[in-house]
Amino acid sequence: MNFVVKRNNNLSFIDELFDDFISKPAFRSGSSCMRTDIREVENGYELDIDVPGYGKEDITITLDKGYLTVEAKKESSSETQEQHFLRRERILGNAARSFYVGEDIHETDIKANYLNGILTVSIPKQGTNIKEKKQIAIQ
Repeated sequence: MNFVVKRNNNLSFIDELFDDFISKPAFRSGSSCMRTDIREVENGYELDIDVPGYGKEDITITLDKGYLTVEAKKESSSETQEQHFLRRERILGNAARSFYVGEDIHETDIKANYLNGILTVSIPKQGTNIKEKKQIAIQ
């Protein structure tokens, strides 16, 4: 649905630039709304994940087979569906992002804090779920 009419003149590349900007909003899909900064700190790593438009109760963090998954879900209310919108750019739906943190990390090792639309997750470099390394005898 492109409502912008393209003009045929000498500034066509500028027109196309603005046409794309108008017709393709930055946060159309959930994938672009979970931008993440990862930094190394003394004892581990910290992830700052942008989750704008979601509340603390909308976010779940899971750890499975060494993958840390952050998922944000926001459901539409019936009150919102009764209203008539000309354009809607607020996020309603799901967004998820996964990071491999290693299988030696236990869920109790991970700490999370949510403030002003930014989820900060702290992960140690080496966790408490360390599996013992065993040597195999050669026969």
